[in-house]
Amino acid sequence: MIEISQRVTLADHEVEWQFVRSSGAGGQHINKVSTAAQLIFDINQSSLPDFYKQRLLAKADHRITKSGKVIIKCQQSRSQDANRQQALMQFIELIKSVTYIQKARIATKATKSSQRRRVDAKKQRGATKALRRKNNDY
Repeated sequence: MIEISQRVTLADHEVEWQFVRSSGAGGQHINKVSTAAQLIFDINQSSLPDFYKQRLLAKADHRITKSGKVIIKCQQSRSQDANRQQALMQFIELIKSVTYIQKARIATKATKSSQRRRVDAKKQRGATKALRRKNNDY
């Protein structure tokens, strides 16, 4: 069982694992051993609550395909098990991230005095730069 929260869990068979060769430098070891872990999870076929499914499908994340599959590849470690654990942690964090609802920002207006201070500072900087010019005819 994969525990997302106290109320939400996923069965192990819902997550598909593929182990492929890692890319990058590494010599003979990298050419022989499939250490990179690739986690594949189908959102539409899962037992996640509808709230999670809708939020995941609406999320703009490069790990979520248009067909509704989550694909996470991890190849940071030389160990297949370590890469598998890392991919699983990233997957759990991705699912947990849709539960956080961002607070709505309330637009505020700048005060008259702050606007005046800003314009005065701009005039002061302009006057300072004008004094640096060779020809003061402007």
